[in-house]
Amino acid sequence: MAFAPMGPEASFFEVLDQHRASLLAALKRGGGEPAGGTHLASRFEDSVGLHMVSHCTTRKIKSDSLKSVKNFALILKILSMIYKLVQSNTYATKRDIYYTDSQLFGNQTVVDSIINDISCMLKVPRRCLHILSTSKGLIAGNLGYIEEDGTKVNCSCATAVAVPSNIQGIRNLITNGKFLLIVEKDATFQRLLDDNFCNKMSPCIMVTGKGVPDLNTRLLVKKLWDTFHIPIFTLVDADPHGIEIMCIYKYGSMSMSFEAHNLTVPAIRWLGLLPSDIKRLNIPKDTLIPLTKRDQMKLDSILKRPYITCQPFWRKEMEIMADSKMKAEIQALTFLSSDYLSRVYLPNKLKFGGWI
Repeated sequence: MAFAPMGPEASFFEVLDQHRASLLAALKRGGGEPAGGTHLASRFEDSVGLHMVSHCTTRKIKSDSLKSVKNFALILKILSMIYKLVQSNTYATKRDIYYTDSQLFGNQTVVDSIINDISCMLKVPRRCLHILSTSKGLIAGNLGYIEEDGTKVNCSCATAVAVPSNIQGIRNLITNGKFLLIVEKDATFQRLLDDNFCNKMSPCIMVTGKGVPDLNTRLLVKKLWDTFHIPIFTLVDADPHGIEIMCIYKYGSMSMSFEAHNLTVPAIRWLGLLPSDIKRLNIPKDTLIPLTKRDQMKLDSILKRPYITCQPFWRKEMEIMADSKMKAEIQALTFLSSDYLSRVYLPNKLKFGGWI
């Protein structure tokens, strides 16, 4: 699968290449040093993220208890469905399972929770249960691969490609990409496509999870890291919600900590929008948004997490946000010019190493 790069001269990528060399050197040394103690049922390690510990709190669901008999029955029902899927080597989505008996399950959340519990209980990734999630993410840029059914996919077209629903099944991945950019919001991702960012910064790859990433988008980012070990950056709003999304990609989430080794990429760096960029670029105050009480609580919660202790530059940025009591969306950059993000902001950040 051939790609035709149209991007900047090789010298543009010097700092990026140095960053990649340092990442590869860290991998050879065995990743990061363990950092931090316990956090609920998870432990944080710099090289893995949040992951389960063996002495975590457990709960019992009994068949002879009125309080849990229905949940017990639902677990058995879904286990029987999983057994049939594995026996027949077929796959189903969580939505498929819900619609087999929507009245019994009540709502999709019940099914999602039980599948997570079963995956955690059996200590296997969800895809080993032959249950897939419906993908909502998109991918574009210098990447090609073959799907499980033999379909050849080329992501270098003008329009984005949907993230596959079976990441484990894709093979023959190929890229010359110098970096992978994770974009928080679909609107920003589409704007970068419209501005021909992938070609201007070629070779590169862009991914969006359209907000909080689904499992498949996280699996794809992890697979790209494991396969190519190219630098990965995040572009998120300068607000607590954006930081939270970045943390999910980098360190994982409590709800999926039992599968951290398959999902987290601690090598991810924060490219923008940094709270310090707001002052540096003289973004007008009337384009900023005051932090809500909920925002402040979220920010306080993130600052208390164990992985922030080994990210002093992240802490400093969050403290800038807390002190100013203001947040900013990526769209605030359009005040400077309509294409400032793709024409100036990102190229300068990538060329001069403006990530933390």
